[in-house]
Amino acid sequence: MSKFGINAPSLSITPSAETEWAYNLPFKEVGEIVKAADRLGYDHVACAEHIGVPAGEAQRRGVRYYDPLATFGYFAAITTSIRFTTAVLVLGYHHPLEIAKRYGTLDTVSGGRVVLGLGVGTLKEEFDLLGLGGAEFTERGARGDDALRALRASLGKRDPEYHGPYYDFSGLTIDPCAVQSHVPLWIGGRTTRSIRRAVELGDGWMPFGLTTEEMGAMIAAAKQTAAWQERERPLDIVLPPRGRVDPVGRPEEATEVIRGLFAVGATKLTLSFTATSTSHYMEQLEGLGALDI
Repeated sequence: MSKFGINAPSLSITPSAETEWAYNLPFKEVGEIVKAADRLGYDHVACAEHIGVPAGEAQRRGVRYYDPLATFGYFAAITTSIRFTTAVLVLGYHHPLEIAKRYGTLDTVSGGRVVLGLGVGTLKEEFDLLGLGGAEFTERGARGDDALRALRASLGKRDPEYHGPYYDFSGLTIDPCAVQSHVPLWIGGRTTRSIRRAVELGDGWMPFGLTTEEMGAMIAAAKQTAAWQERERPLDIVLPPRGRVDPVGRPEEATEVIRGLFAVGATKLTLSFTATSTSHYMEQLEGLGALDI
């Protein structure tokens, strides 16, 4: 199961995709699902970040988004090995040292299990809400690149120092800081620029909202670049199926979908499962292991 992570039910709710069961699921039962995934050897559990979703976006994006830091703090206390992946933190909403301190603390209390999924964001209204609707929004790509460099210079460093075009700091102590010597940075997005950012500045790419064919074409193109060839570390390619998989009820279809994602270059998958109850979801977690993948 080390190649698979999960989108646990109820942590984010998209009206067109979630069942009433997931919407009303008590959080304690979400924790039981994550404990089961941990016991079965799944790699990671993902949690997104939104502070306030505009009314006009509610039907498409949903309105429920558990805060990842608080959520993962709870999961860290009840699990032993599963990793905690933000999917994604919006770089523009945070100073890099804020992320380094808060998620470095989480990395410490979880025993080195943080994976930072990061993106530049798209919701102008949310930037406006935070007082970041000017250059912070229009220049969010360049600012995000600088934030990634600043994070790499800071994570796991008690006395970080960085001097860049948007972020500049030294002479500060960040304690606790991450216990991992190299916290993975997975870059979220669905554009060519997002995968280029991942290749040049990150440790992984975690796209969304794309077909298998679209993701495969983008991966193939990225592999031809000089930046890919010059990487010192392999790039994690963390792909999602477009929709939910049903290993128990439709095993042949689930197998075909999963094989297709690995065939176009995935190194890991983040899965959402068809489920109508907590016990059904647990069956799906176990059922994945029975597939011929």
